[in-house]
Amino acid sequence: MKQLLIILVFTLVSSAAFAQQEEYQKKTYVSSENDTLLYRELVPEKLILNQSYPLVIFLHGAGERGNDNEAQLRHGGNMFTNPVNREKYPAFVIFPQCPQEDFWAPRNRSAAAGENPFNQNPPVSKALSLVKKILDEAIEKYPVDRNRIYVAGLSMGGMGTFDMLCRYPDLFAAAIPICGGVSTERLRKIKTKTNIRIFHGDADTVVPVTYSREAYKTLKQNRASVEYNEYPGVNHDSWTPAFNEDDFMAWLFSKRK
Repeated sequence: MKQLLIILVFTLVSSAAFAQQEEYQKKTYVSSENDTLLYRELVPEKLILNQSYPLVIFLHGAGERGNDNEAQLRHGGNMFTNPVNREKYPAFVIFPQCPQEDFWAPRNRSAAAGENPFNQNPPVSKALSLVKKILDEAIEKYPVDRNRIYVAGLSMGGMGTFDMLCRYPDLFAAAIPICGGVSTERLRKIKTKTNIRIFHGDADTVVPVTYSREAYKTLKQNRASVEYNEYPGVNHDSWTPAFNEDDFMAWLFSKRK
């Protein structure tokens, strides 16, 4: 009986995960140069004529890279398919998947300990350039509210979120980099009205918390609209408490340019 119950629970959990994935349509973007990027796309359940909707780009971490077009939904995907959230915050949501050999925002792996490893003027990675093309195409194709375009990401995706903010400081209404990092020199050079909310765990052994602390201080000095949330004793998975903040979704979808 106990074994049967375990099998039943596993089946229900697996079915729920599969249902979540099925709500996100599988897509492949092919550029004019024949470069490709896999992504998943969620659309509002009901599209009302003459109404526009927010658009969210979500960038996953290094562990979800690949070519299965599934792993990128592992962290954060179910927030947007939650039936209450889908009803309350109808939106277009795009989860691109970075190829295994690429990065959203490369960093200098040979940097000395304690040194900020992010370049001041880095070239855009191929994967991130394709994300921008997917975003541009979605804006043209769908009834997107151009005043409510958001970017968020965790770990490598948090770095990608900062990177996109630096490259396109006037594009986003809100940005949420979770346990990411960026060159503070790049941040000093931008003027942005984007609302920014940074999350990090102070016990992070993968991406040092100093990266987010420095980014926050630099943005504050630059008079940006920025908040910083640091979790005591939390290691690299600071996205878990971040996603569980009572106002995570409400904060994001309340922001407008």
